[in-house]
Amino acid sequence: MGWRIAMVGAGAVGGMCAGHMARNGEDVTFIDPWPEHVENMRNNGLELRGMTEAETHNVPVKALHITEVQNTQKEGPFDVAFISSKSYDTVWLTALIAPYLSEHGFVVSLQNALNEERVASVVGPEKAVGCIASGIGVELEQPGYIQRNVPIRGNEYPVFRVGELHGRVTKRSEKVADLMRYTDGSKVTNNLWGERWSKLCINTSHNGLSASTGLNGNGMAINDYARDAQIKICGETARVAQALGFVLENRKNTEPHQWIAAAEGDKKALQEIEDFLIEETEHRGDGQRPSMGQDMQKGRKTEIGEMNGYVAEKASEIGMPAPYNLKMVDLVRRCERGELKPDPENVKDY
Repeated sequence: MGWRIAMVGAGAVGGMCAGHMARNGEDVTFIDPWPEHVENMRNNGLELRGMTEAETHNVPVKALHITEVQNTQKEGPFDVAFISSKSYDTVWLTALIAPYLSEHGFVVSLQNALNEERVASVVGPEKAVGCIASGIGVELEQPGYIQRNVPIRGNEYPVFRVGELHGRVTKRSEKVADLMRYTDGSKVTNNLWGERWSKLCINTSHNGLSASTGLNGNGMAINDYARDAQIKICGETARVAQALGFVLENRKNTEPHQWIAAAEGDKKALQEIEDFLIEETEHRGDGQRPSMGQDMQKGRKTEIGEMNGYVAEKASEIGMPAPYNLKMVDLVRRCERGELKPDPENVKDY
């Protein structure tokens, strides 16, 4: 018998993944705080789009408003609840769904940043699992319509990395990985925290940068100012992660030591990383924009505190400087307050 699944936060990533689960016959309930999105999914189905015609699907889904969650008890408890929201909404959304979990039910953080501990603070560490989405490139363009702007990788690249907090491979983590495989390549990892920090290297060097410059993914790679800032922030985040004892994963065909060396001015490493960033533009659409860049465009609160701010906080705890991350926090905050307009010139002196 299959699991009863809740997707709490059915926006870009959550909606895309839950949509493919539903398309493949899984019993999944979409729960989202945006009323227009819920109503559109109810009335018209969820429209999923990708970079090819074969990725176009209209999926009938079971969608609920936040205020209707209590109605789910009529159908029985959930075996697994995915939290796919902004980091700052993690605790209250976990608390919202926790009473509706089965005895052995658990919660999966399908989010950016490090939220497993937030989930665990509500349901306990034994009921918390992590799932990293690396390179999914999706956007909720309008209610009921989700666009993916990078190709499907399948078996060649695990977009999703599922892991237990304790690092052991379990039957439930393997089953979660199977669910994610409906959307794209997936694997179970015994290095959840290393994977999280590896993704944080990408998040800290892309998300705030997009928000503060107004550039999309490809624009950041080809702009000299933005590319320089990307490399410095990523290298700094990698240094902090290693100082904290985490084992970072390679980023495709690049290794952590290359990013650190490039950030410190090593000419050979810098050329290798610059070549990598520019080459990556060939593998994503021009519409791809990091989530924080989307937030800035739409006037929403960003996750800059949970990304770059988190790195700076952890660095401070061990007596390490993190000036590049701190500078990005300041730039994004000023853009949020309207003191700065997003522009590549904002990172000219990085």
